[in-house]
Amino acid sequence: MRAVAQRVSHARVRVAGAVVAEMHTGLLALVGVAREDDEQDARALAEKLVHLRVFADAQGAMNRSLVEIGGMLGVVSQFTLLGDCRKGRRPSFDAAAKPEHAEPLVALVAEHARSLGVTVVTGLFRADMDVELSNDGPVTLILDTARVI
Repeated sequence: MRAVAQRVSHARVRVAGAVVAEMHTGLLALVGVAREDDEQDARALAEKLVHLRVFADAQGAMNRSLVEIGGMLGVVSQFTLLGDCRKGRRPSFDAAAKPEHAEPLVALVAEHARSLGVTVVTGLFRADMDVELSNDGPVTLILDTARVI
């Protein structure tokens, strides 16, 4: 699984003009699922997101996690993260999982993060979403269960 995690002061997801998710301080994770990803990848990604130390401590150093600050996690599916742009001008999405494989894994990321004590909001799978966020820092990290976790 691949995620782009952004530290945010607030974020909101709209579908057809209606707000489907809204959050305050925390991490917004755009999550893509590869064909070979499984439940172990989803749990590992959730644990990494929940325990990632990217929030300031009393000295201003990035030493605190979502759990420690009582922050929120936003999980928004985004298959385009698996786009391969190395050849030509049109991305190839051959590495991306089919929706019936990806949807339960994205849901498991959110579910496992909740079980670790974090408030989680989600986008709407397969919807055309408008994601609005205020990137705090800015802090943006790329996580990939095949390489990083």
